[in-house]
Amino acid sequence: MIHRIVAAAALLPAMLGTTAGGVSAQPEPKAAAGVVTLTYDANGAGKWADAIKQAAQNWNAAVHNVQLQPASSPGSADYVYRATDGWPQSTLGPILPGGRNGEVQLGEEAVSEGYDLARVATHETGHILGLPDDYDGPCSEIMSGHGPGPSCTNAKPDAAEAAQVDKNYAGGAAAAPLKGRHVVIDIWRTPALTPAR
Repeated sequence: MIHRIVAAAALLPAMLGTTAGGVSAQPEPKAAAGVVTLTYDANGAGKWADAIKQAAQNWNAAVHNVQLQPASSPGSADYVYRATDGWPQSTLGPILPGGRNGEVQLGEEAVSEGYDLARVATHETGHILGLPDDYDGPCSEIMSGHGPGPSCTNAKPDAAEAAQVDKNYAGGAAAAPLKGRHVVIDIWRTPALTPAR
């Protein structure tokens, strides 16, 4: 009888998922299978550093099939951010991991026009992830870019934009890898008002 009680006591922790010492035997959390990780280098982005971190957080919170993170070394980044004097522009993706195949230029002219840095950075990152411009869209769409004007400070993608990015990276790889380099130049200029006639 005692041998049966000892054997049952030894089996009970295994059946409950714990060890005899009472410590949980939960497995270590693993990265989701099929998630593409894209790395970026923001060393040349100057004052845009916080906006870039916010852009990465906004996209990471909205999508499931791709995640953005800083590169462990600048030369290993999948894409780079650079501060420039001109207008914002970006490589149109979806880009793939494996080397410097994308660039985001964060232009000072957009800032001087009054546009929000985090919105600009998130919008330009949307191009890296394969989203085109939709200047006629509402402020709630990050890819509407400058369309809603500088008063729009929304820096988060909407559900449809997130779904398209997830579709672009479904199955662990970009659905439509780049053939050649395509650059989208965003002129974030406030439309001039024409006088009534």
